[in-house]
Amino acid sequence: MTITDLAREAAEAGATTAFDLFRTDLPVERKAGKTDYVTRADRRTQQRIVSTIRESDPEGMIVGEENDARTDVPQKGRAWVIDPIDGTNNYVRGMRHWATSVAVVEDGEPIAAANVLPAVGDTYVAGRDGVRRNGESVSVSGRTDPETFTVAPTVWWDFDRRDEYAAAAEGIVTRFGDLVRLKSVQVALALVAAGSIEGAITNVRPNPWDSIAGVHLVERAGGRVTDIDGEDWHHDSHGLVASNGRDHGAMLAVAREADRLRERKGT
Repeated sequence: MTITDLAREAAEAGATTAFDLFRTDLPVERKAGKTDYVTRADRRTQQRIVSTIRESDPEGMIVGEENDARTDVPQKGRAWVIDPIDGTNNYVRGMRHWATSVAVVEDGEPIAAANVLPAVGDTYVAGRDGVRRNGESVSVSGRTDPETFTVAPTVWWDFDRRDEYAAAAEGIVTRFGDLVRLKSVQVALALVAAGSIEGAITNVRPNPWDSIAGVHLVERAGGRVTDIDGEDWHHDSHGLVASNGRDHGAMLAVAREADRLRERKGT
């Protein structure tokens, strides 16, 4: 079994657990904020992912959000970066746009990834031969006219930073064809990779489990992902700007406009 196959198998196993509990009567807990949810589905799904990985890689490091997993990505060696349910807010509301995500990093760099969206029936896998959705090859959009682009503002802004979100949203609707808010970073990035939308942007630093798999999908599908300064994106970068590569500069400009508000506030 290749490392890509194992990432897909682990993500699919976790997605099955999450989907079995989807739209059931789950008690919902809050973490840091009023819309930052966690449920036993998150914890059970992470357990299922980890147990699947452990069958083939018993010593592999696990980086993740739940169950006291390591939260930092090691700079040396192999690690599995997992998010049992990215888009828990959607999940607890019975909305279908959420993903079970597994990425593999070697010396801090992604080498394989799988995002499974069981509620919509899609599995995205990035390996040596590019990106496949449900077994079929996909790539980023070929659109070149920004007025036809659909772009997602992604990662959420705290209440004291909603002016930054407003600036990002205004930048998108005044430069591009349309805006879509998906409420899941991994879903947004998977859709960029498949050419369904042209970009996803934020000036917020995303967690590695929210982003690494999706970034790898976009890059392997022929897209471009940078930080807020236009440098190659890394898991600890400030901001995330993903595009089909046709007008990356315009998406950077939007993210930077939002970030200037953050700089003025000194946050």
